[in-house]
Amino acid sequence: MTEFPTQPSLQAEPPAPHAGQAGEADRPLLEVRDLVKHYPVRTATLFGAWGLIRAVDGVSFDIARGETLGLVGESGCGKTTTGRCILQLEQPTSGQVHYDGQSLTQIEEMALRKIRRRMQVIFQDPYSSLNPRMTIGQIIGEPLKVHRILPSQGARAQRVAELLNFVGLLPVHGNRYPHELSGGQRQRVGIARALALEPNFIVCDEPVSALDVSIQAQIINLLEELQESFGLTYLFIAHDLSVVRHISDRIAVMYLGKVVELADRQELYENPLHPYTKALLSAVPIPDPLVEAKRESIVLKGEVPSPLNPPSGCAFHPRCPIAISECQGVVPDLREIRPGHWVACIRV
Repeated sequence: MTEFPTQPSLQAEPPAPHAGQAGEADRPLLEVRDLVKHYPVRTATLFGAWGLIRAVDGVSFDIARGETLGLVGESGCGKTTTGRCILQLEQPTSGQVHYDGQSLTQIEEMALRKIRRRMQVIFQDPYSSLNPRMTIGQIIGEPLKVHRILPSQGARAQRVAELLNFVGLLPVHGNRYPHELSGGQRQRVGIARALALEPNFIVCDEPVSALDVSIQAQIINLLEELQESFGLTYLFIAHDLSVVRHISDRIAVMYLGKVVELADRQELYENPLHPYTKALLSAVPIPDPLVEAKRESIVLKGEVPSPLNPPSGCAFHPRCPIAISECQGVVPDLREIRPGHWVACIRV
């Protein structure tokens, strides 16, 4: 494990959940309200009519300072699009994103540029997210140069060496190109690049899904150590529930563009309420063969509906084992069933 300095140079709740706090220090770092992102597309009809892909369809949550919120769901449910809309890499169709009290959806470009220093992203693919024509030192030092934080090349080189040390790499790696590094080392470079501008919020977009299992554990441990050392706040996007359970404080489960359940990590895994969450958890293997043999496995019928033509009412009802006729006409609200436990299901 990499040793971190005790005082490094980096500076250090669903819709209405977590909202009973007062004062700026207790205000959530990130507040997302009714976030919507629709993509207009030509449909495969005779006249090529326009349709809408409802990638994100009314997502709301808060993230407290220093917290990790896990965002899970099947491929295509809108997890990555949610993260990109929060960072304003995609312009939301509607909804609000407030970062540290400032609205990111109603802000001028120059002001947003300054805020972007404090909001960074770690991409999913360590192979395609690094410029193959640049050395590792140039890749990590580029944000410092673009934002004019360290105009001197010598100062940037020293800072790059510090960042490489933070993520468990050697200064000599700064002279190498991405193709000369392993997948785990490349992802460490991506983490170092994200840390370069001293952020306090990072979107981790499936940062370990492209890595071997043994390397995944190393990267997760590194992210936890960096969070503790630098006071970071994470939105951790993943589809591997075991990984999310290890690193997250709270977990939001998405299905077809909507959050269907949000709860504390332990509460969600020990007492899932939404039938989709129960199905996801039943697919996670348990190391104990005796417990695994006795556990009920929930197999969902059918396929995930297309976001171009989602079902009426509850989007999950065509595959839901407990659906009733009312589910076809009622869009369930995300309700607080227990303190801190939010579910979108009329049967709960």
